[in-house]
Amino acid sequence: MEFRIDRRSGVAAYQQIVLQTKQALRLGALVPGDRLPTAKEVAASCAVNPNTTLKAYRELEREGLVEPRPGQGTFVRRSLASPQAGADSPLRGSLEEWMDQAREAGLEREDVAALVASVLEDRYPQSAAAAGNSEFSGNGEHR
Repeated sequence: MEFRIDRRSGVAAYQQIVLQTKQALRLGALVPGDRLPTAKEVAASCAVNPNTTLKAYRELEREGLVEPRPGQGTFVRRSLASPQAGADSPLRGSLEEWMDQAREAGLEREDVAALVASVLEDRYPQSAAAAGNSEFSGNGEHR
C-alpha cells in the first residue's frame, strides 16, 4: 500500500491515511493479514512526520480494522470489502464503461467527481457528506 498525501485538500494528513486505508479495505486491495507500511516508510515516501502515521494507525486500531504486533508492524485485522465492489464486479465494469463515456463526452476529472458526488448525495443522503469528503479529494482524485 502506498499513501498519497494531498496537502492542498484541506484534509489532515493522518485523516488521508485513514481514508485511503479504508478505501483499500473496501476495494479488497488490503485483506486481513496484510502488513501496512511502517511509520518510517510512510514518512520517507510521503514526507510526513512518523507520528502522523502512528496517529492514523491508532484510529484504525480503535475501529478494529488493524492491529499492531510488537516488533512486526501493523496488520489488517478485518476487511470492509463487499463482493459487489470487487475488481471483477459487474458493477465496477459498468462504472468503468460510464467513466469512458464521460471522458469521451469531454468531461474533466472535476466534472466527473462533481457529478458522482451529486448522485451519491441523492441516492445515499445520510452518508453522502462523509462519503463525499472521504472518497474524493477536492481535485477529483479518487482515493
